[in-house]
Amino acid sequence: MLHLTRINIDREAFPTEEHYPFNLKVMQTTKSLELNTAVTCFVGENGTGKSTLLEAVARRCNIHIWGEIERERAVKNPYEKAMYCAVNIEWRDGRVPGSFFASQTFRNYTKLIDEWAASDPLVLSHYGGKSLMTQSHGQSLMAYFRNRYKIKGIYFLDEPETALSPKTQVELLELVQEMSAAGHAQFLIVTHSPILLACPGATIYNFDTAPIETVAYEETEHFNVYRDFLTSVQKSM
Repeated sequence: MLHLTRINIDREAFPTEEHYPFNLKVMQTTKSLELNTAVTCFVGENGTGKSTLLEAVARRCNIHIWGEIERERAVKNPYEKAMYCAVNIEWRDGRVPGSFFASQTFRNYTKLIDEWAASDPLVLSHYGGKSLMTQSHGQSLMAYFRNRYKIKGIYFLDEPETALSPKTQVELLELVQEMSAAGHAQFLIVTHSPILLACPGATIYNFDTAPIETVAYEETEHFNVYRDFLTSVQKSM
């Protein structure tokens, strides 16, 4: 089932075109992205705006994004988190709940859950019945994924493969397939993982082109780099 059907980028609403992310050509030239499949992946080099757009869409969906610990920086970009102001979204049958996952903020989330469970142990029943803090990072992520994605909604994942072994990435891929095929979950995923990109039927948007365009799995740089590397290794053995 599709909950979100279209992402629109309104260049007329850009507060500036001199600062990131509004100075990116992909943002200036892309008018909209159609969401025609239950799983959509964003690929491209670092700095191309994938995570920025993902976060902007999540904000437009009124989904809370757990923040990192704020630190002072010598140079601040006041427009860094403002992309959502120029993004509009289209729902199929009205807004649904969901969640935003980013590996760099997940540890803070698990600490809060543990503190909550100290006064209400039943909270852990939503995460497989075990404290996420007592499991390895990869195990805690999969415990979260398995229990959260059973709920009807739209789910945003920002590079979930960061702390996952290849085997666990396959487990996540199978889970995404299962939950999307069940007809209640929709996924938007920013990833560099050729394993996650291999999700059957997924739409892949390439941020290395301007405007953003769809790309076949076998034509992604990720697939070709890994294929060429493994072929080279095999020949050298």
